[in-house]
Amino acid sequence: MTLPATTLQIRSLVSRDGQLTLSLAEEAIAQPAAHEVIVRVEAAPMNPSDLGLLFGAADLRTAKASGTASRPVVTADIPEAALKSMAGRLDQSMQVGNEGAGVVVAAGASPEAQALLGKTVAALGGAMYTQYRTIAAAQCMPLADGQTPAEGASAFVNPLTALGMVETMRREGHKALVHTAAASNLGQMLNRICLQDGIPLVNIVRKKEQEDILRGLGAKYVCNATSPTFMQDLTDALVATGATLAFDAIGGGKLAGQILTCMEAALNKTATEYSRYGSSTHKQVYIYGGLDRGPTEFTRGFGMSWGMGGWLLFPFLQKIGPEGAAKLKARVAAELKTTFASHYTAELSLVEALDLAQIAVYSRHATGEKALLNPNK
Repeated sequence: MTLPATTLQIRSLVSRDGQLTLSLAEEAIAQPAAHEVIVRVEAAPMNPSDLGLLFGAADLRTAKASGTASRPVVTADIPEAALKSMAGRLDQSMQVGNEGAGVVVAAGASPEAQALLGKTVAALGGAMYTQYRTIAAAQCMPLADGQTPAEGASAFVNPLTALGMVETMRREGHKALVHTAAASNLGQMLNRICLQDGIPLVNIVRKKEQEDILRGLGAKYVCNATSPTFMQDLTDALVATGATLAFDAIGGGKLAGQILTCMEAALNKTATEYSRYGSSTHKQVYIYGGLDRGPTEFTRGFGMSWGMGGWLLFPFLQKIGPEGAAKLKARVAAELKTTFASHYTAELSLVEALDLAQIAVYSRHATGEKALLNPNK
């Protein structure tokens, strides 16, 4: 195969005057060093973490289209108050896309790189919203024969996040989990892991159809945050499971505090003596997403033994080290078509990804509406 000289890729720029600009940039394809390969990218998921970098803190209600049919440009305003949080990336044209999959079309001289030539691989290394990506062979995972780039596109972020939640639970001495936005692709993966591993899981959703999805997948504990009986339903599920660890994809609003309040209520139901400081059992909520960008609000009605903090995949993988990460990746590779299968509702080209109508859909982070980018479509 004759490689083109250049690759087309999505770029995101936040300017100092408070404007987001999305565009397509053409760059020379970097020739692979000895330990590198060139992947023709045919699938890359549009995960919330990717959209966070793509759109920054822009108000997409102000989005405007310009440019040409083959080189569209999208601009949007960034509120002045939000611009401060973007200080580290001002006036930098950022590459986007944590992960993706495709075919290795060129390889460096090392045996590790040469072994991947012609193989379909999943890759984790950033800048994956591009037609061709030069990347270290060590950052690629060969897919099994018959597995497609679309099946391998989400082989890293969501699967390793779900496995990381379970591993965090074990390492911190908890015995069950709570998860919000639980009908998402990641939530469904976590549900399958917990069913397979015998881990009690309390799923929190916001819609009746999301309840139905999870119950159809075998979930035992599903609580609807919009139900008038939500707090009682959640407390009952926590009594039944003993869950004292939660992972919250929402971030803003009152949900994280409500979870801690219900954990305390569940613990008090089985307490043998009163303590004015509340239960001595530690209750922990990790916020790992920001579907609600508003402030996190809570009323301290859950004693003194609690924690609320952030959790991210990549620091977690560094914490458990190469050997621990390798074990998680091996499970993903073995169960890619089952436990870690992902589903998409749209496949977009680079040009389509910068269409205002498409942005209005995939920027909503709606459950069941995840888009897959195919840069070579």
